[in-house]
Amino acid sequence: MEGNLVIVESPAKAKTIQKFLGDGYVVKSSFGHIRDLQDNKLSVDVEHGFKPEYVIPADKKKVVADLKKAAAQAETVWLASDEDREGEAISWHLSETLGLDSSRTRRIVFHEITKDAIQHAIRNPREIDLNLVNAQQARRVLDRLVGFELSPILWRKIQRGLSAGRVQSVALRLVVEREKEIIAFDSTPYYKVEGVFEAGGTKVRGVLDTRFNDAAAARAFLDDSAGASYTIASIDKKEATRHPAPPFTTSTLQQEAARKLHFPVSLTMRVAQSLYERGLITYMRTDSTNLSNLALNASRKYICENFGEGYSHTRQYHTHSKGAQEAHEAIRPTYIGNTSIEGTTQEQKLYSLIWKRTLASQMEDARILNTSMKVASDRRSEKFNIQAAEVLFDGFLKLYIEGSDDESQDDGNTVLPTLSAGESIRALSIDAEGKFSQPPYRYSEATLVKKLEELGIGRPSTYAPTISTLTTGRGYLVKSDIAGRKVPVTNFRLKDGKVVESAGSETIGAERGKLMPQEIGMIVSDYLVENFPGIMDYDFTANVEKDFDSIAEGKMAWNALISEFYGGFHRKVEETLSNGQYSHVEKVLGTDPSDGKTVVAKFGQYGAYVQKGEGDDRQSASLAKGQLIENLTLEDALELFRLPRTAGQIDGTDVIVTKGRFGPYIKFGEKNVSIPRGTDPLTISLEACAELIRKADSAPAANQVLREFPDSGISIINGRYGPYLKHDGKNYKLPRNSDAATLSEEDCRKIVETQTPTSPKYRRRKK
Repeated sequence: MEGNLVIVESPAKAKTIQKFLGDGYVVKSSFGHIRDLQDNKLSVDVEHGFKPEYVIPADKKKVVADLKKAAAQAETVWLASDEDREGEAISWHLSETLGLDSSRTRRIVFHEITKDAIQHAIRNPREIDLNLVNAQQARRVLDRLVGFELSPILWRKIQRGLSAGRVQSVALRLVVEREKEIIAFDSTPYYKVEGVFEAGGTKVRGVLDTRFNDAAAARAFLDDSAGASYTIASIDKKEATRHPAPPFTTSTLQQEAARKLHFPVSLTMRVAQSLYERGLITYMRTDSTNLSNLALNASRKYICENFGEGYSHTRQYHTHSKGAQEAHEAIRPTYIGNTSIEGTTQEQKLYSLIWKRTLASQMEDARILNTSMKVASDRRSEKFNIQAAEVLFDGFLKLYIEGSDDESQDDGNTVLPTLSAGESIRALSIDAEGKFSQPPYRYSEATLVKKLEELGIGRPSTYAPTISTLTTGRGYLVKSDIAGRKVPVTNFRLKDGKVVESAGSETIGAERGKLMPQEIGMIVSDYLVENFPGIMDYDFTANVEKDFDSIAEGKMAWNALISEFYGGFHRKVEETLSNGQYSHVEKVLGTDPSDGKTVVAKFGQYGAYVQKGEGDDRQSASLAKGQLIENLTLEDALELFRLPRTAGQIDGTDVIVTKGRFGPYIKFGEKNVSIPRGTDPLTISLEACAELIRKADSAPAANQVLREFPDSGISIINGRYGPYLKHDGKNYKLPRNSDAATLSEEDCRKIVETQTPTSPKYRRRKK
């Protein structure tokens, strides 16, 4: 035997490490876990201490055979998987499966892939930490027991193909409860009054300290204010200090990338993984805000050289998140001097965000002069509030401003002229605008991650797969795309002593890109809360995470935790399966005034629908995307019954516009032709239908290659639902309104660089 074998999880990581180790070392990848619980069995021996029954998946058998052969020929085997519980478990599985001799096996860890870090790890090997392995096993077994026993209940009581999970179902509950708050919210009208004032040659905007409930009160205020004189009632100036945000943890990186870069959580983690494996950033799954002395010193040097010593403020942050488990650093660049990198557009953007956040955390505080001024009228008692913020010293703001979940936040720099209390100020105009109170915001991916972290639910590695399962995996949640409804309002403006009335409109309920439940998500969450309140309790989920921490610290036996939980849980499962009760969702909406038939909203095998009448005389129609039974009205339901409709005839054959499980479509004889998104099936004309039918007749066959770009390895394929790009085995959607026939090679490259590949969908085979 001779040489050293280093085993890591991914080929990209192996490639980077091989560069640093050179001759005498062979670096191979295990391609993640080499064994796991079986897919279609519980795979946990409940009768004998909940022992997991691990198997080597078929697609990993060749990998295991190659690693066994390489390990047998090596003098020393170095297990170099990631420095967290999942990584520790991978090393343990490798040791067990490959039958490694402990006398010539070393476990090494590092939180950045640099030459110094790897050499330091090799000089300081350790044993596999079985406490960390047991913490991972506890999570895996507990989640398998919950998912494997709850999911069949959902199949039997609600619908086949559903799933439940310890973290997944609690995250779903958060979104569902927020949706119910929104449904219950009563939006009320009010009038907001703003004035534009001129002082010392500067225009400033003030907001009245009173909202009016109706147009008459708002109009009366403006009428009374005609010809009024205004003075500064008070001025309050306070100097404040703004501190930079800490370096990134996993969750704060996910939140900030969503706010600033509009990255989904899953994309952020995928890009961060790539940056880490290329040796550009430290490990991307961490709860820690700590920075190494090396990073602190490098940051100080860079800031002093590029901004000046007055901008440097070395500080160390401490982690405050519940149950923080990771011992390594915050997410930072491995080399502070690398201000930019080569790579995809997404990699460059995320790296820049990490670099700026790290540097800013080590820069001086910003000093802000906040001015609050009240303006009084000689005609009315209400006062206008004018707020201004002047940056006296920019400090870290010179480089970086943290994003906000408050979409109305203004980080502008407003400087007021020198004014004194009692001084006159001139009103240029005063506007009273009709508004409506807004319901609570739906969760975005970023704010859901923030809430989960606040509650101590899940860990950095769980947020992305949890959200992915709820949205793309099970369809419990969708991203909102709600145009809202426009409500007419009357606005008023006072200018030059006259009040002018104008018509306007306010949009209520418009939202895009936020998480909203589908009907099936509402039903599953409500059913689980009613029947398994313990599992769905936020404190239970958070306390389990603390128990995992205790196992990782060697303070608790992992199977004792499982045993304590399982007995009562399993009894409740058996009781629920045998009680004969099913989840029936049904809501009587009213009577169709045109024919007197009762209209009911229900949930069936293919989802939510409305039904009118009974027996052979009944009609049914599926709910539209975004509609929920809980807030469906009779008027909404009657609109759905307007389909199918006959748009006319072509060559004596009816052109029928209708709607199915996958959206609206045209039925023309034996042909079914999809109606494009954004086209209203209730108003589409016969001419438009004829054009869609003609295009469908002349369209290329499915899976036909339309165009190829050999230099880029990109093809444009005609798919079942229209053209798409194929590159490196992955599929990419074409941007809306783009034409596959005119896309250039550069256009295609940009799509591949900036878009997330579509997720593969597998049809369940019948046995």
